[in-house]
Amino acid sequence: MIIKKLVVGPLQENCYIVGDKKTKQAIVIDPGDESDRVLDEIKEHGLEVSAVVLTHAHFDHIGAAGDIKRATGAKILMHKDDVEAYALARDQAAFWGYSVDDLPQIDRFVDEGDAIEAGGLSFKVMHTPGHSQGAICLYGEGVVFSGDTIFEGSVGRTDFPGGSIEELRKSFRRLIDLPEDTKVFSGHGPDTTIGRERVENFFMNEI
Repeated sequence: MIIKKLVVGPLQENCYIVGDKKTKQAIVIDPGDESDRVLDEIKEHGLEVSAVVLTHAHFDHIGAAGDIKRATGAKILMHKDDVEAYALARDQAAFWGYSVDDLPQIDRFVDEGDAIEAGGLSFKVMHTPGHSQGAICLYGEGVVFSGDTIFEGSVGRTDFPGGSIEELRKSFRRLIDLPEDTKVFSGHGPDTTIGRERVENFFMNEI
C-alpha cells in the first residue's frame, strides 16, 4: 500500500494519497490546498485516482478538490450530513481570512458501512459526527484515516456549526475500540496508533 501524506495550506492540513502498489489505483483524502503538489505526487507514482474523499466539509480540507477532480476525473465523495457545511465553506474560509473559490459538485454521498476501494485496497466508511455532522473516517488495511475526529493526544473542536461534544464522545469511543495496532492518520499533526491514544489521549477522561 502506498500512503503519501502532504501537509498543505495555511492551517497545515494533512492530505493523503492512498494507492495500491500493484494496480496503481488510488484515492485522495482531504485535498485542502496546493493542488499542484498533490498532482505532482500522483504523477510521480503513476497513480490513477478514482475518488477524492472528503472526511468533512470544512474549508481547509476541500480547497483543492476541484482541481484534483478536473485533472484526474475522480469522483468527489462526502457524507450527506455535511452538505450545509459544504455550502458554507466559502464563508467559513473568509471568516478565517482565507478564500475557497472552487466548490465542485459532490458526485456521490457515502454513509456508514460503505466500502471505498482502490485496486485491491478497501476502506470502510465510519460515520463519526462530532467535529461536524457529516464527519467520516475510513478504516481498513490496518489503518484509519480519521479526519479531524481524533488527533495525536487530542480530538477535533466542536464549536463550529454542526459540532457536538456528545456526538464526538460516541465517535471517539468507536475509534478507540478499534484494534490497538491500528495506525491513525489524522487531519492535522503526526501519525499515531489506537493503542497509544488509549493511554495518552486526554479525551479518554471524557468518555
